[in-house]
Amino acid sequence: MAVRPMLTPSADHPITIAPNPGRVVVRLGNTVIADTRSALTLREAAYPAVQYIPRQDVDMALLARSDHASYCPYKGDASYFDLTPLGARGANAVWTYETPYAAVAAIAGHVAFYPDRVEIVDDPASGAGAQG
Repeated sequence: MAVRPMLTPSADHPITIAPNPGRVVVRLGNTVIADTRSALTLREAAYPAVQYIPRQDVDMALLARSDHASYCPYKGDASYFDLTPLGARGANAVWTYETPYAAVAAIAGHVAFYPDRVEIVDDPASGAGAQG
C-alpha cells in the first residue's frame, strides 16, 4: 500500500478556519437541511471558502452515508453522504473529515455541502454584534 503524503498548511498553501459570526442556512427548495449560527469558514489557498456545519445543526435524516471516500494531504480522509431528496443527483453531495489532521482539527464533527447541489445562504448580518 502506498504511503499517502501528509502536508501542513504553509504560506504556499494556506488554510484558515474561523467561526462564521452569522447564520448559515442550507436549503433544497423549501426544505431546510441545515440551520446554524456555529458554522466554521474554511479558506484554503485560492479555493472558494467552504462552510463547515456542525452535525447537530443538520437534518441528518436527509443524508445517507455513501461508500465514496477521498483523501486530501492537508486535511486527511474524507467520507461522504448522499443527499437523499435529490436522488441520483444527491450522490456524494456532502462530505466530512471525521478524523482530520491536527492543523484542521476544528472541522471534526462538521459537514460541508457542494454548493452546486443545494442553496447555501451565508447571512453575516444575522450574527451577534454584526454592524450594518
